Amino acid sequence: MFAQALAGLLARRRIHYAWVIAAVTFFAMLTTSAALGLPGAMLQPLSKEFGWTTDQLSSVFAVRFALFGLLGPFAAVFIGRYGLRRVMIAAAGFVATAMVLATQVTQLWQLFILWGLVLGCGTGLTALVLGAMVANRWFTARRGLVVGLLAASTATGQLIFLPFAAWLIENVGWRYAVIPVFAACVMVAVLVFLFMQDSPKTMGLRAYGETGDDPTPAVAGPPVPHSFWGPFTMLAEAVHNRTFWILAGTFFICGLSTNGLVQTHFISLCGDNGLTAVPAASVLSMMGAFDLVGTTLSGYLSDRYDNRKLLFWYYGLRGLSLFWLPYSTFTLYGLSMFALFYGLDWIATIPPTVKLTAQAFGKERAGLVFGWVFAAHQLGAAVAAYGAGLTRTLLLTYNPALFAAGAACLVAAAGVLLIRTAGQRMTATAAA
Repeated sequence: MFAQALAGLLARRRIHYAWVIAAVTFFAMLTTSAALGLPGAMLQPLSKEFGWTTDQLSSVFAVRFALFGLLGPFAAVFIGRYGLRRVMIAAAGFVATAMVLATQVTQLWQLFILWGLVLGCGTGLTALVLGAMVANRWFTARRGLVVGLLAASTATGQLIFLPFAAWLIENVGWRYAVIPVFAACVMVAVLVFLFMQDSPKTMGLRAYGETGDDPTPAVAGPPVPHSFWGPFTMLAEAVHNRTFWILAGTFFICGLSTNGLVQTHFISLCGDNGLTAVPAASVLSMMGAFDLVGTTLSGYLSDRYDNRKLLFWYYGLRGLSLFWLPYSTFTLYGLSMFALFYGLDWIATIPPTVKLTAQAFGKERAGLVFGWVFAAHQLGAAVAAYGAGLTRTLLLTYNPALFAAGAACLVAAAGVLLIRTAGQRMTATAAA
């Protein structure tokens, strides 16, 4: 009722309701990002209070990242079966529960259940697959821009929540730092209930930019399966496509060099080099600001330029910035330079990757296939979250993990150039 009334009001002002859907999705993914990134700010406080080592806590965070990614393909099935509204409300409930109950933990296994399993499941239901599906369902024009904006919500979550959370941790205690995220989850549930709709057809609308005579996608394929086994069926088909392996492999490196490494361990890394939590969180917030610009711009560029070349530059610059970080001396100038180059392409890789997935597998199947590509991303994040923590415990430094991630990014930069575009595939087929 509220959605239909608002859609009519906006239509009289020539504003498509798809932008409301995008705004609600943006806020939901922003909250998910804040919940996913918050435990990284609590690594040292938890270690001091309970005596847990960095690698023990990192193992919990690794499970969270793995579930966040592995639920992606199944989130597409859940959305197809139960609808966007129900899935998003359920996800907000999982995240809110994990946040508030974690304040009462006394044992590591309790934290594993709440911040490993429950938080991983809750955030996994509203992962980047959600953004890709919303963009594909509601937008024909400006799809790349919308994917960029929704992907940038993860940066905005850092930008808004982390500095305040770090201040609460230092001045009040880590338990109070979960309150803003809990409140945001409640707001998400309310907004989704009032305004979220599954598709334009449910409201008698066309997708934004759809004219009614849009051509059939170049890659049609069979319908997207909505059973539990559907993701496995789609995976079995995708593994025969070379593009899938390249996208999954490079996205594994993307997760390894972002969420798992920097998002999880940056504040602890700065603490090892004499920088307290609040300034370190402020640098992360600065990265978020740059990434908000970079990812949105990446969405715009992905509609106009060769997505492979965009990814080449994104991965290459990220790798060089990771090589630079240990030599930044952790001063304001050095970290600002790192925040600029690293932040601009933190997750700028997402819009080109989504576009390349859609080009290879078709619009209708892109969400489910991208779910598996994103699962590879989060498996990379899980490897880095635990691996960097283990490196810190055994060698008392994060430097080997930073250098390894930087080298992997350079490999990814070269790898994306092996993807063949639609024109190249047609030429190869004609030649055969």
